Amino acid sequence: MIDKDRLLTGTEELFLEAGIKSITMDDIARHLGISKKTIYQHFRDKNELVTALVKKRLADDEAMLCAIISDAGNMIDEMMELTRCTGEIFSRMNPAVMYDLQKYHYEGWGLYLKFKTGFLVNIIEKLLKKGIAQGYIRPEIDARIIAIMRVNQIELGFNSSVYPHTGFNLWDVQLQLLNHFNYGVCTIKGITVLNNAG
Repeated sequence: MIDKDRLLTGTEELFLEAGIKSITMDDIARHLGISKKTIYQHFRDKNELVTALVKKRLADDEAMLCAIISDAGNMIDEMMELTRCTGEIFSRMNPAVMYDLQKYHYEGWGLYLKFKTGFLVNIIEKLLKKGIAQGYIRPEIDARIIAIMRVNQIELGFNSSVYPHTGFNLWDVQLQLLNHFNYGVCTIKGITVLNNAG
């Protein structure tokens, strides 16, 4: 019998390729070489499967991002690594998956929004406050406002209606947005460290 993790991983592969709506339980069973009945032993329906997959993905992403932030670490190094990981998270998001999640899977979409507006904003806010204490981030900024802006800025960089994939390299867009952010929030001390890191 297939374990839940392998079932979720195989399902995620299909969703990232073709979106959620167009993939049926039959497609998932065929992809994994199992019977549809086996899937239903783990999940009541497709919606429950989608919700479980979103929960697993977000838990993995949270663990990865929490591992970056340490109480004793240099905030600039952590900020660079956090940015790389957040960019990786957003780059995995097929626009079709996000559209289908929002339109057809309310619970999964709610979990994603909570992650984005809750966890991600909080971790960036914490990092900015740490940077203020270490003298790398300008003390006059409102860390909460800037953290919300940064999360939405990353997402904006992957929005094909704003930066069409035919005309822009996604990573060039993210790099420009990142530089704009970094040089906007850093003190002279922070900019010096950033320049030496680059």
